[in-house]
Amino acid sequence: MQEVASSAPTIAIVGTGEMGTGIGRRLHASGAIVRTSLQGRSAASRLRVEQAGLEVRNDYRDLIDQADFLFSIVPPGQALAAAKMLVGPLQQASEKPVYVECNAVSPRTVNEVARVLGETGCRFIDAGIIGGPPPADLEKMSDTPKIYASGESASSLYSLSRYGLNIKVIDAKIGSASAFKMCYAGLAKGLTAIGSVISQAAARNDLAALLHDELTASQPELLRILSRRIPDMLPKAYRWVAEMEEIADFLGRDTAGALMFNGAAQIYSSIEGQRASDSQVCIAQILAILSD
Repeated sequence: MQEVASSAPTIAIVGTGEMGTGIGRRLHASGAIVRTSLQGRSAASRLRVEQAGLEVRNDYRDLIDQADFLFSIVPPGQALAAAKMLVGPLQQASEKPVYVECNAVSPRTVNEVARVLGETGCRFIDAGIIGGPPPADLEKMSDTPKIYASGESASSLYSLSRYGLNIKVIDAKIGSASAFKMCYAGLAKGLTAIGSVISQAAARNDLAALLHDELTASQPELLRILSRRIPDMLPKAYRWVAEMEEIADFLGRDTAGALMFNGAAQIYSSIEGQRASDSQVCIAQILAILSD
């Protein structure tokens, strides 16, 4: 671990899932001061935070005090609630951090978050994370996710490029980064939803092996993508439900597109329901197309 310089930035993170902890660990290992709160968090979250070496603060006012940036990295359905929860502590802070809204939400939602936080006087950045959590190994910088940012304060995030983050500023408009995240996630996770539902249909009709063989012959790249993304999706399906709903909201008056992604939300909700009930029929059907 690098020695922390006196000018090292202080970053507060709300949300210690895999992504929040991974980003915090990367910042900490690169010399930044990183804090989080464990209020209401699970034992698994506590263990992740301990292993990442992050500072733990008991309340949100203490978490925010003297922080340069406040990253919100929570499930999409909790983004607005997290912002509302932080209004009081931010109003009380004498030196306010820049609020970085990193969640997979629509432009409408991110603008609502910005409006809620407007009364606090803090600066605001719309951000979208593209890629998986950064690995612990600092040598694997190529595996660091990109953080696309927009808003008048977005360029201030460039200062964290020296602390292991890959920052891409789009423009000065709140909503641009969230719109880009919706476009990217719509393609990547929409394809995964299609692959999952068609895999089940093939398995129900005893055609999984035949479909696998045909994809191997005629669409090997598609099969390779699905073989990676579908198993990776299964433990995360519950988190993708609200994200699909946010994409549907983003599509707005494109009613056919919105209907498609509301359907994708139902697909992921169904998959999570099967996992939660310990029923392996649905999961086995989804995975059948991937079998050799």
